[in-house]
Amino acid sequence: MEKITIAIDGYSSTGKSTIAKQLAKALGYIYVDTGAMYRAVTLYAMRQGYVTLDTNNTEALVGSLALINLKFVYNDQLGFAEIYLNDENVEREIRTMEVSKLVSKVATVGEVRKKLVHIQKQMGLEKGIVMDGRDIGTVVFPKAELKLFLTATPEKRATRRYKELLDKGEDVSYEEVLRNVEQRDYIDTHREISPLKKAEDAIIIDNSDMGLEEQFSRVFDFSKRVIDKQKKDVH
Repeated sequence: MEKITIAIDGYSSTGKSTIAKQLAKALGYIYVDTGAMYRAVTLYAMRQGYVTLDTNNTEALVGSLALINLKFVYNDQLGFAEIYLNDENVEREIRTMEVSKLVSKVATVGEVRKKLVHIQKQMGLEKGIVMDGRDIGTVVFPKAELKLFLTATPEKRATRRYKELLDKGEDVSYEEVLRNVEQRDYIDTHREISPLKKAEDAIIIDNSDMGLEEQFSRVFDFSKRVIDKQKKDVH
């Protein structure tokens, strides 16, 4: 089978990671959650006191980037790779509301994006990869054979995120989650470096009223079509 690169971009809480994991598993591809990478750097910055709701010591964070080591380690039981920050599994900790409130601040820092984009490009050199994030189809893999752009209404996304956080035992309100979703949308689409936007050749999928099975079926269909076309082109 000819391997391709699949880039999945979209707004926060559109289920990018869920669909990307499913797709990678079905195709036998490597899955990379770039959002987890930015969240891990945010967690590091929080622990060092570089970023809070009121402060953002960009200079100190940039000066510490060489000390930040990120890697994905496959978990057989879960069926996907978890992110490690300096050899510590931080998969659960990076998903908290505290990190969600600050990740957009860290993601706007040019030097952070430069470091992570370099790592991401290296990961995709041999293709056979499904990567999701905010700038995968526009910056990381502008020549990806398949680009998808996921969207949904802020209210639908906030409802999903709210339920997810409650299931993890977090004490949050729906209003707080909705505010966070809207704030992240604004920051992600208005930042100077690599703003969130749809690549010209990306397929838009609005999953506001779409179930997981229908969404996966549609995305898998797109993938198979592109892979089959690649096979024909090669042979």
